[in-house]
Amino acid sequence: MNAPTFGFAVDPTPAPRPIHVVLEGRYCRLRPLDPARDTDGLYALSHGPEAAWQWAYLFSGPYADKADFAAHVAKIAAGTIDPVYWAIADRDDRAIGWLSLMRIDTTHRVIEVGSILYTPALQRTPAATEAQFLMMRHVFETLGYRRYEWKCNDLNDPSKKAALRFGFTFEGLFRQHMIAKGANRDTAWYAMLDCEWPQRRLAFTRWLAPDNFDAVGRQKVSLAVMNETIAEEGGLRLRRATLHDVPAIAELKEAAYLPNEVLTGSVSFPRMVDYAASIATQEIWVAEEDGALAACAVLEMAEDPVIVSLAVHPRHNGKRYGDAILRFSERRLRALGASYVTLYTNFKLTQRIEWYARRGFLRTSVKEMEDRKVQYMRKDYT
Repeated sequence: MNAPTFGFAVDPTPAPRPIHVVLEGRYCRLRPLDPARDTDGLYALSHGPEAAWQWAYLFSGPYADKADFAAHVAKIAAGTIDPVYWAIADRDDRAIGWLSLMRIDTTHRVIEVGSILYTPALQRTPAATEAQFLMMRHVFETLGYRRYEWKCNDLNDPSKKAALRFGFTFEGLFRQHMIAKGANRDTAWYAMLDCEWPQRRLAFTRWLAPDNFDAVGRQKVSLAVMNETIAEEGGLRLRRATLHDVPAIAELKEAAYLPNEVLTGSVSFPRMVDYAASIATQEIWVAEEDGALAACAVLEMAEDPVIVSLAVHPRHNGKRYGDAILRFSERRLRALGASYVTLYTNFKLTQRIEWYARRGFLRTSVKEMEDRKVQYMRKDYT
C-alpha cells in the first residue's frame, strides 16, 4: 500500500512569539500602548453620544466612564503573551487607534490580527491602511508566520469589505461560533498566506506611494483594484500567482519560448528570469487548465507600463489564448492607471511583431544588444 500524501514539505521550526517593537511607516507608526500618554486622547476619540458604534462588534466597550476605560487600556497594554496590542499613532505620536496580534500558534506559525479600534481620526486615511501593512510585513517577513487570519462578526459589513480590500481571502462562515455581548455571533473567516504575501506587498507598496495620491490626498487607484486576485478573459480564468507557482511558471516559459530560440539564436529573456524574485516587484497572473498552467502574464506598472512577457503553453495553440492574455494584460494595466502600454520582443520574430501590430501596437525603437536586437512597441489609449 502506498504511503499517504500529506502535502508539500515545510520548515517545521516554530515561529517566535511577537514582542512589542516600534514599526515605522510614512503615515503612522505602531508602538506599544502607553496608558499614561494615550488614555485621555483615545477616550475622547472613542467615547461620547455618537461614538458607541465604534464598539458595536468589539468584545468590550464602550465604557461607562474614563476610569473604566483607563483600566481596560492598562490591562491590554500590560499583556505580552496573547493578545499583544499596539497603539496606532499618527506622525505626531498621538494614539488614534489600536490593534492586536492574537490566537498565536507558534508551532504551526498561524496568527490573527484582531480587536481593532479605528477612531474617526484614523478611519478612511492612508494611516488606516498603512497600519495593517506594517503589521502584515512584520508577521510575514520578521516573524515568519505562514498564515495570517482576519475574523469578524458576519453582521460587520465594513470589516468584511476591509478584509477583501486588504487582500485576505474569504474561507467560510463559522455559524454560531461564539456568544458576544449576550448575542449570537456567526464568524466570517478570512486569511492570507505567506506564499501570497509578495503580490499583496506589491499592492500595498504601490497604493501607499505618494504618487498614488493627488494634490488634495485623493487616491488615484484603489487598493481593492491593486489587490484583485481573479479575472476572466476569453475563456481564461486568471488568478494572481503565488510563490508556489514559481516552478510551474518556469516550466511554462520554457515550453512557450524554446521554439522561438531556434529562430533567434539566443535564450529568450523570459527564460532567464528568477520568478521567485520578480513576483515581489511585478504582477504575475496565471491561468490553469487540466491541472497545469495554460497561460501566464507578467506585468510591471513602472514609469513605463510594461507587458514584460506573455506565454501560452503550446498544447493550447488554436484556442486564441494569446489574444485573451494580451487583452487581459492591457485591461489590467489600464485599471492600474496606464494611459499607454509598452512591450518588447526579439527583432527576428517578425510574425510576432506583426501580430502585435495588428492589435494596435506601433513599432517605436530597436535596441541593439550584444546577442540580439530588441523591438519595442507601444499602444496609446485615448
